[in-house]
Order: sequence, then C-alpha cells, then structure tokens
Amino acid sequence: MSESANSSILKIKEFVSSASLPILVGMDDISNDELTFRIGKANDLWFHVHGAPGSHVLLQTSQSSTPADKASILEAAQCAAWYSKMRQGGKVPVKYGLVQHVRKPRGAKAGTVTIHKEKTIMVRPRIPFGQSDDE
Repeated sequence: MSESANSSILKIKEFVSSASLPILVGMDDISNDELTFRIGKANDLWFHVHGAPGSHVLLQTSQSSTPADKASILEAAQCAAWYSKMRQGGKVPVKYGLVQHVRKPRGAKAGTVTIHKEKTIMVRPRIPFGQSDDE
C-alpha cells in the first residue's frame, strides 16, 4: 500500500484472477481516485457497479503479457458487485472499460467519475474463488 497526498494510508484490496492477473479494489473514495487515476494505466480495465455506490475495481493487464480473458473480466466484475451497495442484489449490472476512458468531472468529489465507450456485464456479487475477503 502507498500513501496519498494527505498522508492517509490507501485502502486497496488485492486479489488475483484465475489467469493470474491482479484485481485491485478501492475501499473508500480517496482510494478509488488513487486507484483509477494514479495506479491504473491506460489499457487496464476499470469496473464499477451501475447505478449504485461502490468500489472502483482495476483488472491490471498493462504489466502483463496476458490479455484480459473472459474469466478475469467476469471475476473483476463480480468483485465490483461484491464491494457495492448491490451486494445482496442477485444479478447486477457492472460497467467496465479501459482506464483511458474514465474521467473525473471538473470539481467532482473524490470517487466520482464518468466513463465512455463502456460495456455492461451482468454478474452475481462475489470475490474470486478461493480468496478471502478479510473484512
């Protein structure tokens, strides 16, 4: 973990997809911003549950020779659903796209973003199989 500009410790959970790609989950608004705009690279995939508050999730592909496979995309989307207000919602929609298409509106509070050229996937909330939530 690293420190943000205001010296608070970032709250980011780390998981690994079934294809060994890192999945990072921001646990508060400041960590969400840091994850999306400082840690995320242009070609990483960004995820967020649609229509409800929740964590920003990154599927890191930019540092790997492994491209994002369908299983890893599903697992990252499931994490986004799990770490949201929709956790108990059955199947929920999760928006995802490249980090390069995520923007912060001028003057918006921490954690607020818009995304362009996104896709939507319907998933059941869960964390990657065999990994612990440790909440």
